[in-house]
Amino acid sequence: MSMYATLEEAIDMAREEFIESSRETGNNDEDPAVHQFSLQKYIMQDGEIMWEAEFMADENEAAEALPFRIGDAAQAIFDGDFDEAELRAEWQEENTLHEWDEGEYQYAPPLDTEEGQTAADEWEER
Repeated sequence: MSMYATLEEAIDMAREEFIESSRETGNNDEDPAVHQFSLQKYIMQDGEIMWEAEFMADENEAAEALPFRIGDAAQAIFDGDFDEAELRAEWQEENTLHEWDEGEYQYAPPLDTEEGQTAADEWEER
């Protein structure tokens, strides 16, 4: 899992990784076909926002991030034909993962402990 400080950087790196992976599997096309674009937003313990992005040739491939676009829409992002502000606006905040402990992420902190309640209060402030 590779996380990046900007959405643009995450998409660029996902594109490079997809092209490299396509070549390793014998697909030497200059523009390999993308079927799915997956995206994940993280909020780290220090409040920093990080992004993870993945392109896949097959919708049945397992992704670490959430499926965000498929078909032509995924291909358009791969081709660089997207508006970053639009992608950010369409991200559903309930899908954001928060770093609970180093390397451990949850959609929301457990509220049944004092530590969890403190974390929830801090997340709401952000």
